[in-house]
Amino acid sequence: MVRRLILLAMNVKGLLLDLDGTLYAEDTPIEGACEAVARLEVAGIPYRYVTNTTRRPRREIVAGLKSMGFPAQEDLVFTPAAAANVRLRGHSCYPLVAEALLEDLDGLKFEPEPPEYVLVGDLGEGFTYARLDAAFRWLMDEAELVALQKNRYWEREDGLSLDAGPFVAALEYASGKTALVVGKPEPAFFEAALRSLGLQVREVAMVGDDAESDVAGAQRAGLLGIQVKTGKYRPGRATEPDAEIESVARLLEMLDL
Repeated sequence: MVRRLILLAMNVKGLLLDLDGTLYAEDTPIEGACEAVARLEVAGIPYRYVTNTTRRPRREIVAGLKSMGFPAQEDLVFTPAAAANVRLRGHSCYPLVAEALLEDLDGLKFEPEPPEYVLVGDLGEGFTYARLDAAFRWLMDEAELVALQKNRYWEREDGLSLDAGPFVAALEYASGKTALVVGKPEPAFFEAALRSLGLQVREVAMVGDDAESDVAGAQRAGLLGIQVKTGKYRPGRATEPDAEIESVARLLEMLDL
């Protein structure tokens, strides 16, 4: 681990920062997180916020970050909805997504039927039998399945809760189709964030609490993966990060900045 930390300190020129569970939890900043991002600004280290959040549009994410004391603007935020809007622009979709998210999907068509795609995000309690059954029927009628993300669970104030992944898996099982995932941990998602930084893949580290979507996903895309022990972190995972820190507050110390 010491060798890895030395390599990180030498090579990291830019950062991708996860949001929920890494910078904040339930709209409350992780202790020292705001200060850590402010120090990145002072040190001139470029960064991007990358999140698998599919409940809120980028406009609301930016407003939330600012209200917590983080510097933010829309071009710093990468979301699965933004990726889907580029990838599916001009195509018709049946949306299993939060209504607020539709503003980030303005390039898609939601009429007429039948749709070309069933698009799944995190609906929470909106995942009713009726809506899932309608999505299943469109999939059986030649629509393709696209998932904004496939996380298994997320961390709420009262504990872990189901994310979109289990519902995507149910539709895959029922229809026999495999979902195209456009958010983390897909390499194309990380590559889009990298392009905006203008850095080489091994010069950037992903910092996150999700061992699968954040750390392992970034590593498969060629980035370094830094695991924080906050949010949904649980010991005993199979993924081996390039580095592990107690929280994002220790990030600059670890990178010797």
